[in-house]
Amino acid sequence: MKHYLQFKDFSAEEYGYLFARAALIKHKFKTYEKHHTLLDRTLAMIFEKASTRTRVSFEAGMYQMGGSVVHLTTGDSQLGRSEPIEDSAKVISRMTDIVMIRTFEQTKIERFAAHSRVPVINGLTNEFHPCQVLADIFTYIEHRGSIAGKTVAWVGDGNNMANTWLQAADLLGFTVHVSTPGGYEVDQSIAGVRGQHSYRVFANPLQACEGADLVTTDVWTSMGYEAENATRMQAFASWRVTNVMMAAAATDALFMHCLPAHRGEEVDADVIDGPQSVVWDEAENRMHVQKALMEYLLLGKLE
Repeated sequence: MKHYLQFKDFSAEEYGYLFARAALIKHKFKTYEKHHTLLDRTLAMIFEKASTRTRVSFEAGMYQMGGSVVHLTTGDSQLGRSEPIEDSAKVISRMTDIVMIRTFEQTKIERFAAHSRVPVINGLTNEFHPCQVLADIFTYIEHRGSIAGKTVAWVGDGNNMANTWLQAADLLGFTVHVSTPGGYEVDQSIAGVRGQHSYRVFANPLQACEGADLVTTDVWTSMGYEAENATRMQAFASWRVTNVMMAAAATDALFMHCLPAHRGEEVDADVIDGPQSVVWDEAENRMHVQKALMEYLLLGKLE
């Protein structure tokens, strides 16, 4: 049994399989061909942080695979409050086949997984967002081919997305140019990458974008940090992705954003709604890669 708690939990070879499998599953979806490999399997979704895309992508995806879903919100579950996390894991994993958790501290999902009899997927924590970067890389492959040897510019907060991009680069052989305001840098002890060969740090976000094959960002204030919003608005003022930054990137560079987006804050409307943006493909692909992920965790590699 395997869990998917952060990007480095899988090998490069496993990701190669997942991307190929996601492409097959997506093709079947687009051609209205049934793909019920998870018939009679049940996914439990536990949300301590709300999300439109995470809920719709996992729930719709599981139904499309022939399975069913149990949806638990903060009031229903309250991990570690009304009941110890360990007890919740033992109970929920006896009644379902796979669990997705979207919560705050990474330690919560790790404790749950340690006592679960079924695979556990990280739908987002404060530290990591592996399903999103899985979808982002799949989207890049769809549009431009292999990401190996390419350059990804990360502009903005050194948050869970940045941590996950660093892990992905370290594993899959590309480079991340990281540019964050002072005081919002990536915490290397969290990202846990083996060395600095896979990323470079830039004080100037424009320089980070120079020659990049992909430019990506996130909101300036992630969920759970709302009290810092006013301070962050000032600190991040120069870290808005603009047409100037995109012009500095490679001529065929793509723009991505994990959404929801705030036009005029972390990205200009002309960029996210412009010809280089693939954010809608990126959002849809959450569903397809997560279907491949759930299938792999439950059934292993299929022919």
